[in-house]
Amino acid sequence: MPRLFTGLEIPAEIGHTLSSLRGGLPGARWIDPENYHLTLRFIGDIDGIAANEIASMLFRVNRKPFEVALQGLSSFGGRKPRAVVAQVAPSRPLIELQAELERLMQRIGLDPEGRKFTPHVTLARLRDASNMDVADYLSVRGYFPTRVFTASRFVLFSSRATTGGGPYVIEGSYALGA
Repeated sequence: MPRLFTGLEIPAEIGHTLSSLRGGLPGARWIDPENYHLTLRFIGDIDGIAANEIASMLFRVNRKPFEVALQGLSSFGGRKPRAVVAQVAPSRPLIELQAELERLMQRIGLDPEGRKFTPHVTLARLRDASNMDVADYLSVRGYFPTRVFTASRFVLFSSRATTGGGPYVIEGSYALGA
């Protein structure tokens, strides 16, 4: 049973910039740069029939390419930090694409996504990292010049149920274009 999600790929040159921020944080499991992505909608473990239905339904999305801006680092998890992420500016086209994907997934019977959409690129998953260690890391490496790319497609990724990030496989790609 594949574990599926939709997302945007991160261009290699931006991935290289993000990968230079690796290291210096105890308890961090760093994501390999080739697995950096921006999740639009987590789908979960799906049987083959549902996966095919999802893959064919995604061709209905008709949106224009748009710019995506990564700006600065943050962490998720509050008092118990669980991830270091590159923040993504929540532009209208990005939010609208994510909302359309959410509606399509609910239309085929999936439960609504339980969390508010917060666009980001996960750089590291944290295990037993202290608030102080994360704060120190972010104070040293948390700023980088805004990096912008044009999203000209979104993809349907699959992954295996593993700890950490990836490897992710592109199961289908869906061009953004009018």
